[in-house]
Amino acid sequence: MTNNDILRRIRYTFDFNNRKMLEIFALTGYEVKPSQIIAWLQKDGDPDLVELSDNELAYFLNGFINEKRGKKEGEQPVPETTLNNNIIFRKLKIALNLKDTDILEILKLADMRISPHELSAFFRNPDQKQYRICHDQFLRNFLHGMQLKFRPAKPK
Repeated sequence: MTNNDILRRIRYTFDFNNRKMLEIFALTGYEVKPSQIIAWLQKDGDPDLVELSDNELAYFLNGFINEKRGKKEGEQPVPETTLNNNIIFRKLKIALNLKDTDILEILKLADMRISPHELSAFFRNPDQKQYRICHDQFLRNFLHGMQLKFRPAKPK
């Protein structure tokens, strides 16, 4: 999954408009222009698409945490320069204040079932033997489950 795809899916799930996206970035002190938001949200293959860097996505996710949970006192976390799916997954878990049982329910909505032990392996320290890499397919299913939970289909 690309960073742009992750940003598009979060935006759609929570129905953020461009102004709200700018506000979320601003919560971390990172200023972006409306034209950047538009360029990042273009469909894959569009010539106007601009690749969202790991650092820019980390700023957005930190702002999303601040938006959903409130800004914590003191010094703000430094956004990562390199992200992986495990870090993105952890940041979404923090932002939405999800417990393991909540995540398992979200995954069930996307027809994915894993054990609590498998889930906890994604949040372990990478140096631990039980650590597991969060692959794109797993993160994609989690984001789809989030969409089903937080943006249910409207009746026609």
